[in-house]
Amino acid sequence: MRFAYGRALPMPFAALRLNASLLKALAEEGYRTPTPIQERTIPPALEGRDVLGCAQTGTGKTAAFALPLIQRLVAAHEIGGSARRTPGRPHALILAPTRELAVQIGESLGTYGRHAKVRVAVVFGGVGQNPQVKALRDGVDVVVATPGRLLDLIQQKHCSLSEVHVLVLDEADRMLDMGFIKPIRTITGMVPARRQTMLFSATMPKEVRHLAESLLRDPVKVEVTPVASAAPKIEQSVIHVARDLKQPLLERLLEQDALASVVVFTRTKHGADRVMKRLMRANVDAAAIHGNRNQNQRQRALESFRSGRTRVLVATDVAARGIDVDGITHVINYDIPVEPESYVHRIGRTGRAGATGQAIAFCEPAERGALKAIEKLIGKAVPVAPLPQGLAPLSSLPTAARTEPKAPRGQPKGARPAAKGGRNEARGTRTDAPAPQGRAEHPVARHPRAHALPSARTAPRRGRGRR
Repeated sequence: MRFAYGRALPMPFAALRLNASLLKALAEEGYRTPTPIQERTIPPALEGRDVLGCAQTGTGKTAAFALPLIQRLVAAHEIGGSARRTPGRPHALILAPTRELAVQIGESLGTYGRHAKVRVAVVFGGVGQNPQVKALRDGVDVVVATPGRLLDLIQQKHCSLSEVHVLVLDEADRMLDMGFIKPIRTITGMVPARRQTMLFSATMPKEVRHLAESLLRDPVKVEVTPVASAAPKIEQSVIHVARDLKQPLLERLLEQDALASVVVFTRTKHGADRVMKRLMRANVDAAAIHGNRNQNQRQRALESFRSGRTRVLVATDVAARGIDVDGITHVINYDIPVEPESYVHRIGRTGRAGATGQAIAFCEPAERGALKAIEKLIGKAVPVAPLPQGLAPLSSLPTAARTEPKAPRGQPKGARPAAKGGRNEARGTRTDAPAPQGRAEHPVARHPRAHALPSARTAPRRGRGRR
């Protein structure tokens, strides 16, 4: 670290002993100074040391392992060592939990290594394997893979790990959460014992520590932020709300232009689809990304969101591990996550690379225990924001406003059923009673800071309001 007139000056990438081709690529992308994890990881990684890194999303950890990996491969080619390309035998392997993250890492390697002529193959399931097999047959330096598809190709003799001398495990905590511990053990057992291993994780639970102890030799430990802490530039808040008010609340918040690029997290895949469809009916440009979508659908949704054509991306935790989009203004936790660490990872999608962002959580009464666990983990209470006034639960809306009603038995298909109580559907008024003098407010709307569910009389849970 250099100093000028009493203040610290950021270290340039050139001070990390990166080669000219990497410095040129970084300059072309507008990167001048390394992030803390890059500054502390790149030097020992260039020396071939094992690295155990704990850093949040958006801290630049992909470049922290990608830059030294590329430089070491380039050096091996220049000295004519064992790095000559052999079909189906890569020299470096990067394991990632999801297809989206694997694609993002592959793109980063292509960006940083554009002048180094490093060949990269990205291997993942959900698509045909023939293009991936061809890439391996042509000879590659680096394979970025999800564990399942990689094992399939190894069993089919399309890939061998016998010449891998650099192994990287990214998002190790999520891979263990997804049940990949056995495939990881199988894959690492196929890699030569004499290798460099780097393991990165957003959180460091005991399962990840045990995995690291079994794979790493005398590692350099890099922890640039406290484990599972929220980024300081993210403004957090929680709104206590009844379950059937969550969708109206989301749509009310999206009426604000400030919510320009929003990621909404749901607990389930079906929940993501349901929220996305309701937003589309409310004329909000939205897309969903989760495990039930095929790879092409997920990539199209990500590209549309990244380009700004889609304003809201509704996602589940697993699919979100590959969302690498700059400029996300808001993260909304439609459902409070069961795992407190997932909350930290979710809100890390905003406030990236030093930018500011906002994270808003919707907390129904049944989720207060999960909220307390989150507050215990991050070491502070999440500020409470008031519930906007005038919200009506979905169950209180006319049927036509929520979904297209089904025709009753014996009635022709497409015919509109008669409304109960003589309601005039076209006008939305009752024909057998005078118009009310004033609409009563919802109990929660009258008391913005009230945390209890409305009573069964005022907000019955039925129809689409039910979970």
